[in-house]
Amino acid sequence: MQPPFQHDDLDLPAAVARARPQLVEFLSHCPEWLLCTAQRLVPEAALSRLGGIAHPREKISVLLDLLEEAGPAAWKHFAQSVCMEYDLPLDLEVLLMSSAGEGNFSQTEESGTDTRAQSSVPKGSARSRRSSSSGSDKDAKQRRLDACVRYRHLLVSSIRQRYGSRRAAEAQEQTRPLPFNQTFVNVVIHQSKAPRFKERAEKPREEVAGAPEAEECADTAVKVSDLLCSEAPSHTTKVIFLFGKPGTGKTRLMHRICQKWAEGVLPQFLYIFLFEFRQLNLLKRKLTLKELLFDMFLQPEDSPDAVFQGLLENAQQTLIIFDGLDEFAANMDVSSSSKRSPALTSPLSISQLFAELCHGNLLPGCTVLVTSRPKRLPDFLLCTVGVLAEIWGFDHERVEEYVSHYFCQHSFRERAIAHVKNNTKLLSMCLIPALCNIVCICLEYLLLKHQMSVELPQTMTQFYIKMFLIFLNKQQGDCAGDEETQVNCNKKAILGLFDLALKSLEEKKLVFYVHDIPEDVKEFASLHGLLTVFEVKTSGTCPEAGYAFVHLSLQEFFAALCLMVSRRVDKNYLKKKFFLKSKWTLKNETKTEFMESFHIFLSGLSSRECRTFLMLLAEQDEAWVQEKQDVILQSLKKLAATHLSGPKVLELCHCTFETQNLEVAQHIGSLLNFKYEFKNFRLTTLDMSALVFVINSSQDLICLDFAGCLVDTDCLEVLAGCKNVEHLSFRSRRCGDDFAAALSKGLQGMGSLKKLELTGGSITAEGMTGLVQAAAHCLELEEINLQGNRIRDPDGKRVMDLFSKMEKLKKVDLSNNHLSLNAVLSLAKEGIVCQNVTELCARGDTMIIYFSGTSGTVHRSPDLKLEEKKEENKEHIIPTRHVNLCLQDHRLFSQHAKMIVAILQSCPCLSEVDLSGNKLGDEGCSCLLESLPCLSISKQLNLSQNLLSVSGICSLLKSVNTCQKVMEVQVSLCHGTAVLRFREDREFASLPPREEPVFSTDAQPHGEESQTPTTSQKIRLTDCNFQASDLKNVCAVLKECGHISELDLSQNFLGDEGLLQLFQCLPKLEMLRSLKFNNNQISLNSVFFLAESLTTLKHLKTMSFSLGCPQVVHLTFWERVSSTSRWRSGSLARPKQEGRGQSFSLRDCRMALEDVTKLCQILAQCPQLTEIDLSGNSLSDQSIERLLSFLPSLCHLTLLSIRKNSLSPRCAVLLLNSINLCERVRVVEVRSRENAFLHLGASMQSQKTSCRLTGCAIGEGQVEELCSVLEQHGWMAEVDLSRNQLGDEGLRCLLDHLHRVPGTCSLNLSHNEISQDGVLHLINAFVTSGNTTEVQVSLCSKATLIIKLTSGDDPRKILRLAECNFQPEQLEKLFLLLERCTGLTEYTSSNNNMTVQAAERLLHSLRKDLGLLKISLEEPWVCRESVVDLLELALQASGSITGITICKDKTLFQLVIRFPPCLEKTESVISRLSLHKPETKHSFCQRLCEKCSQLQQLRWSHMELHKDEAEMLVRIFLPLPELKVFGLTSCSVAPAGIDYLISGLQSCQAIEELNLGYMKLSSAAIPELVLGLCEMPSLKRFILNHNSIGDDGCSRLAEALRKMHSMEEINLSHNEIGDPGLLNLAAVLLEMQNLQKIDLSGNCPSPAGGEKLMEALAHCKHIKELLLSRNGFGDRTAVTLALCLPHMANLKILHFQNNNIGQAGGLELARALVVCGLLEEISLSENDLGEQSIHALSKGLPCFKRLRRIDLKFCGITDDASKSLSLGFQQCPSMEEIILSWNALGDGGARELAIALPKMEKLKVLDLEKNRIGACGATRLAEELATCPEIQSIRLWGNPVPKGLPETLTSQDPRLCFSFN
Repeated sequence: MQPPFQHDDLDLPAAVARARPQLVEFLSHCPEWLLCTAQRLVPEAALSRLGGIAHPREKISVLLDLLEEAGPAAWKHFAQSVCMEYDLPLDLEVLLMSSAGEGNFSQTEESGTDTRAQSSVPKGSARSRRSSSSGSDKDAKQRRLDACVRYRHLLVSSIRQRYGSRRAAEAQEQTRPLPFNQTFVNVVIHQSKAPRFKERAEKPREEVAGAPEAEECADTAVKVSDLLCSEAPSHTTKVIFLFGKPGTGKTRLMHRICQKWAEGVLPQFLYIFLFEFRQLNLLKRKLTLKELLFDMFLQPEDSPDAVFQGLLENAQQTLIIFDGLDEFAANMDVSSSSKRSPALTSPLSISQLFAELCHGNLLPGCTVLVTSRPKRLPDFLLCTVGVLAEIWGFDHERVEEYVSHYFCQHSFRERAIAHVKNNTKLLSMCLIPALCNIVCICLEYLLLKHQMSVELPQTMTQFYIKMFLIFLNKQQGDCAGDEETQVNCNKKAILGLFDLALKSLEEKKLVFYVHDIPEDVKEFASLHGLLTVFEVKTSGTCPEAGYAFVHLSLQEFFAALCLMVSRRVDKNYLKKKFFLKSKWTLKNETKTEFMESFHIFLSGLSSRECRTFLMLLAEQDEAWVQEKQDVILQSLKKLAATHLSGPKVLELCHCTFETQNLEVAQHIGSLLNFKYEFKNFRLTTLDMSALVFVINSSQDLICLDFAGCLVDTDCLEVLAGCKNVEHLSFRSRRCGDDFAAALSKGLQGMGSLKKLELTGGSITAEGMTGLVQAAAHCLELEEINLQGNRIRDPDGKRVMDLFSKMEKLKKVDLSNNHLSLNAVLSLAKEGIVCQNVTELCARGDTMIIYFSGTSGTVHRSPDLKLEEKKEENKEHIIPTRHVNLCLQDHRLFSQHAKMIVAILQSCPCLSEVDLSGNKLGDEGCSCLLESLPCLSISKQLNLSQNLLSVSGICSLLKSVNTCQKVMEVQVSLCHGTAVLRFREDREFASLPPREEPVFSTDAQPHGEESQTPTTSQKIRLTDCNFQASDLKNVCAVLKECGHISELDLSQNFLGDEGLLQLFQCLPKLEMLRSLKFNNNQISLNSVFFLAESLTTLKHLKTMSFSLGCPQVVHLTFWERVSSTSRWRSGSLARPKQEGRGQSFSLRDCRMALEDVTKLCQILAQCPQLTEIDLSGNSLSDQSIERLLSFLPSLCHLTLLSIRKNSLSPRCAVLLLNSINLCERVRVVEVRSRENAFLHLGASMQSQKTSCRLTGCAIGEGQVEELCSVLEQHGWMAEVDLSRNQLGDEGLRCLLDHLHRVPGTCSLNLSHNEISQDGVLHLINAFVTSGNTTEVQVSLCSKATLIIKLTSGDDPRKILRLAECNFQPEQLEKLFLLLERCTGLTEYTSSNNNMTVQAAERLLHSLRKDLGLLKISLEEPWVCRESVVDLLELALQASGSITGITICKDKTLFQLVIRFPPCLEKTESVISRLSLHKPETKHSFCQRLCEKCSQLQQLRWSHMELHKDEAEMLVRIFLPLPELKVFGLTSCSVAPAGIDYLISGLQSCQAIEELNLGYMKLSSAAIPELVLGLCEMPSLKRFILNHNSIGDDGCSRLAEALRKMHSMEEINLSHNEIGDPGLLNLAAVLLEMQNLQKIDLSGNCPSPAGGEKLMEALAHCKHIKELLLSRNGFGDRTAVTLALCLPHMANLKILHFQNNNIGQAGGLELARALVVCGLLEEISLSENDLGEQSIHALSKGLPCFKRLRRIDLKFCGITDDASKSLSLGFQQCPSMEEIILSWNALGDGGARELAIALPKMEKLKVLDLEKNRIGACGATRLAEELATCPEIQSIRLWGNPVPKGLPETLTSQDPRLCFSFN
């Protein structure tokens, strides 16, 4: 490595040569003058060389060459002439004059004389200039030149004085070595790519944003002169940014540059200026550029204006150095400079001057050199930096050089060098020059004092302490005492120095004046070399003396000491000052910008080793110091809990290392998420040492990830000591063989390493081999990743041998290494025979090898695992090895086929082989296929993308016969697909069929009795561009393939002719189950031809056609017993062929009437046809009429579907008329004018029929015809005409026919544009009609209108009116109509604009001859009226009141009235009232008692009861002798009122049901309630849900319930009852033999309490409803319940949701439920049951013949469980509602459920909300829903269905609900 400065830069000819282009450029403007001058100085013969040169610049260059060759005299004359004749740039003029021998650079600088001024104008020279410049101009120029030369000499002298001989002399003084006053040794500098650096200005930056990404750094170090000499565009300012960590020698290097310039080493610069930002901080005023250069650095002795002008003219030869940007206190983020340059006379701040210089607005063309610690740079600097470099400090060679120089005068020099070199930790510190100096100082002191034993400190902080103590002792010489004595003698000055350091840092002050420092502190610090003094210039006046700490880090160290020893600093202040977290989080660095190492020193001072030193300084005991140290340690611990980036992790590790506290390190290591990621920055050995210290202190295994980081070999040596690394990753272009070799040395020590990654580097095969050889010693290693290196030709055998020795290896990744084909084949050959290799994947640039991970063993097959479970006593099981081989995209040709076969034959246990993406062609593939019988491939061979032709396809098909293990052939020439799939040997050897088919087709529902034998084969020849002529050869081969079960010839060009050829082959294909012929351009004639085969081919199952785009031809077949009986066991019965139906589907085909006729004639000949689908065929009304006429001939038809076909209103009536054409029609359904379905029964026996003509635009004109059709057949049980256009007139017409309805019928006329007048007409018909039993009307958005008709002997008469918005006159008409309806049994009015007065009128109108009449009013005023007012309204009713319900939350007021009224005496009640009621209220109470004397039901809800109302309730209603039901729920009553009410319950002796739910009753109310219960011998239902009775209240109730033997229902849900209360209740349950329902949901028992409860419930033999949800019982309780269920034979409802049941409890419960055959409702939702539990439940479902509802929401059900569930649901004949929402069902699960839908005849609701069902699943559900008329809704909200599809599917069938309800 070259040193930064070279003395050969003094070479003058080289400098002239560099200026040559500038001289040529200048002379190109005066070629004639140059030629004339040359003719006088150059021989004529030499000028002849110019004859053939035409280009002017080339001619000038040749002339200059001739002048040089003419000799020194000629050149001198030329130089003098051009300088005098023209105004040359100053730098060029000086060079030319020097080259002429008049003022040599070196001589001028060394002598300091003004020789250049004397010789610049030769005496006697004739000056005849072409310009018109006057003599005065020439004199002015000369004076300016002279002034500039004098100023330059002054600069040289000044700089030599500052940084040259004086400093050199000081460096020789060994008697008083100062800290950081190092002898200069060249440092290592690395240059980065500035353009990349500028790009990063636009991106987020890390904390070290001043540093470039590590990957940007050059591979070799650079010299300083190279940085300064780098080219830049002319007149463009060049900005050089040099950064480095603290102590790397930045300032020392800047001084060195100035010194070398003064010595003439940098001749390209005429002027140099050095400014330190720490001094610039002192400037408070604005400066001009001239003031900055002259006042702040060096003032010219004379002619300052001339010198400044010379500077401006020679800006390109001016170097301005700004040292220590990080030390600048002011804000540097100034606004961007304006396009117009500032005036030279404009005063600017230092920030602005610096910015304008960097932008080139001031002194354009100069060179600006900036140094800084790594920090966030100002934005303007990011955009202007042209050269970026980093000072790394020392390397090992420079450390040795420095130490050698330091100890050059000592006899123990070699010992000192050896001591540093042999101590890794010490050597790591010495790579930082400042630390190296401190180490040398300490080492020198110890070696001088203790010649035999040397113990150096462990941390940087300890070194600083040691250095400080050494300097205290050194100044005392022989008189020095011990350390304690020296500290005590100087303690006041020491503490004052510490205070100065801290205070100045807080004030961002780095330079002090004399008056800033106490005298004793100044004397002490100066004496011991801790402060340095220098001149400070703040103006043009005399400079002042300035003081600063010799290094900023020393100031930080003293500031940290101040915090730790000062009595004024308490714990809170210390914690505040340890602001490492705020440093990380603050965007603005102003708070911490001068404290780079401050927190590290604080951490170091918290170590145990520093405690004695701190006690000495603080004069405090150990406890006081330790308390402060603990503050720092605790703060460090908390920092690890936050998410940290790489640099922050390192900073924390440095702090932790400084503490040397293993407990803190272990705690921090355990909190760093076990993964350390470092991206794009350089790690030093100190960084790595700190990191390893933390990692090794923790017990956890971690991941180390270095991405784009510079990690040198020294760091790897440190990393080798890291024991807890589990995953080690390096991603860097710099990682080559040397790096791999260095890493290999340390791998053996990483005993826990499991994953090793070296990616994106330049490692070769040689480096890889060494690395793998070393990695073999890592016994836990599982994965090696060497992606993106240069491993082109590894030794396959050698490498695989090494891999085979790694017992736990699982994966090796060699991708993107440009492996040669030979290398790939070699690795494949050796890999597949390696016993622990399971897969080798070589796909293009990808090369991954997978291993079994255990020595000599591989993963076992599923069957062997099953056997192992069955026969656990067998110890020796032969493992089955499976190997996958992929050689994809490797340009393998036919000549490689034999080599591939040889490789494949060498491995007897291949599973999958992928040879796709090569160029084997027909020949190569045939070679492979011929060898198939000799190859052991158990799953798949992929030959895709191998240039196969039709003949090659035939070879593939022949392999089906030659190799019986071939299970499937899939070929597509267009897509290049060619895949063979095999059945495994064990499967092939087992001829009897398995329990499930090998393949499942869409057309084959689960549960069919026929299964595909294991030898069946699939052939898929799609997208092969086959013509009919090609099919001859293919068919010839297919005829020989007798075991084909699926044949797919889709996406070809076979046409009708090809289909005919193929059809002739079908008899030979005896095992065929599916034939696909999609997109083959067939015509309707082929459809007719194939339809005829429904008769001839009895084994045809389904026939599906679509002649749209795409075309679909899909035939499925039943299994033919004659062909497969040899596969069957003799005990199995033969399937009955005659019981199998056939289906025919023809879609998307425009069919004329004659086509429909022909098709119907063909289909009528098919006796087994059960389903016909003619969707999307644009059938006309005539075609549909013709189709319907054939219905009687289709004797086995069960479903006719016509979807996506425009249907007119007349067509809808035609379809309805099918009930008169065919007596088997059971349901006629026409929806949305485009979908029609006819469901037919199996026989003509009389069954319930229904008609649904919804959304068919049926209006008044079709009503007569429609009624005629219905009357001809006899009205159906259900007629749905909703969403049509009947209007009032259509309704009138329809009502005129209702009297002819002979039996029961439900008529739905919703959404038919009916008005209030139409409703009144309907009510008139309701009143007068004898067979109309119920009318339900709502004119709101629901627009409901339902009429129910029954036979004349039905006593019910129900009228429900909602939101009809009647006007007063219409209400009056309504009341008049109701007066005539004396048979009314129930009347409900909801939100009909009925006032209280209208309600009174209504109650007067409603009368009945005999029986009960229920009147319900729902109006807003109900919730506003008081209880008394509502009861007053009740008194307006005729008859006796038997029931009163007031529910204010529902605005419901309901009365039940008995007619005729009862006139029983109520004198006893009235007499009691008279004692307590004033006379004014007595009349009302008397009337109320008379009216309610027969009251049986009283339910009040959501009411606010005042004292009077509570008294009325207790004194009037509760004592009524007939009162059997009393409910008071969610009512607000004062505490005193509650007690009064509960005490009043003692008078309810006849009550059978008591409901006090939601009354906020606590345990305090229970004693009084118990007294009341004891007076209720007939109580059957006790409801006390949603209160807070707790354990105490439950225990008291239990004692009362013990005596209530008639109790049938108990509801204590949501009452905060725990184990004590439940256990007391359980004890009572043992005696409650009549209990039928119990609800204890939402309480808080433990599993143990739950078990006791279940055991008690087992004794309740008549229990029917068990509601125990949301108790968190757990598996134990579930298992106990499972054991008790056999004793609950009458159980009908079980709610056990949200009980924390897992697979263990769920499995036992599911198995036990089968004993409860009467179950009607099961809810196990919100339990993580597990797949096994779901399967067990599914198996038990057929036992539940009465099950109506099942809720399995939130049970984690997946597609895997959907098949068994669907099979179970099909066998539940009473199932009405299935809830599977919030599970993980996808399209597969939806498909299974869709298949089951048609078999669930009573299903009404299927809830699949919030699953994972996509387009396929939703579409399949929609298709099957069309065949299920009884289903009301399938809920699909919250599924990932593509946008737009829900609207499409809902328009086809509104029963599909995608919205949230």
